[in-house]
Amino acid sequence: MKKICVFATIGILFISAFFLFTKDEDYTAFKNQEDKEYSINMKRNILSIMMGYSGAVVDIETYDNKVYLIMKSGNRILYDDKKNKTIQEKINNPDLQDMMEQQYNLKNINDIANEDPGRIRHYQLLKEVYGNTKKEIEANLKNLKFGNKYYAFNSKNNAYENLNKSMNEVINICKVDNTVYKYIYPISGTFNYRVISGTNRLSPHSFGIAIDLASNKSDYWKWASKEAGKKRLNSYPKNIVKIFENNNFIWGGKWKHFDILHFEYRPEFIYKAKYLYEDIDSLQSWYEGADIKDKRTKHYIELINNKIK
Repeated sequence: MKKICVFATIGILFISAFFLFTKDEDYTAFKNQEDKEYSINMKRNILSIMMGYSGAVVDIETYDNKVYLIMKSGNRILYDDKKNKTIQEKINNPDLQDMMEQQYNLKNINDIANEDPGRIRHYQLLKEVYGNTKKEIEANLKNLKFGNKYYAFNSKNNAYENLNKSMNEVINICKVDNTVYKYIYPISGTFNYRVISGTNRLSPHSFGIAIDLASNKSDYWKWASKEAGKKRLNSYPKNIVKIFENNNFIWGGKWKHFDILHFEYRPEFIYKAKYLYEDIDSLQSWYEGADIKDKRTKHYIELINNKIK
């Protein structure tokens, strides 16, 4: 009897796994390649957001041919408003699809980029995770000590912990190679509740999820020519960039509108770049590359497959 129970349990697990990892691979229902690619990218983007903001997104809802993420607060965030927008319109009024449209590049670069992955920010999502008002954000801040100064950073979503890890690793590099020190200190700032210059949009520094390291006149696209930015880019220590990327920060040096001193905690972009293959034409499943042995990943994949047909 025990053997029968064991074989029955194994059979059930096998069947469950079969349905989880095969039912999303039938793309014959799509009218054309464009619809297929849209569906794959939507699922990959939603998985990346759910993994990047674990616990903040609790469910998915489809209504009137639109997809919404249900937040822990009970609020809904629309994935795609399906409006044609210019880049500036996407920056000013993005949906989640706009935010995730550009792929972040984890490879070393030696020239100014052609896109701005991560520069489009969805403010409702950020407010849900890090605080809806200045007062709420400030209540979530913790101080990190670097040198003789303290720098405030958001404690939610492991942002504080990942900055602390990044800076400790960078400091260890400085001890071995003192030429790196000038790229780090003096730190230009972390939390600062303000709008981006020339706009009415909050800076990511307002949420306590960005750090500007030592400033140089060639760091910022408004301060420097593309040639000066490229020269600064190529001189920037690649080990600093890799440390921050390994801890879920994106680098403003990989933007067309370059911001070389700027590192921003955006785990959704790092997750997508690390685990979800960029070439979707050769995929066996939309989530190929993701760690399906991880319980959290498996749960989100099941949720996406069940809610988005």
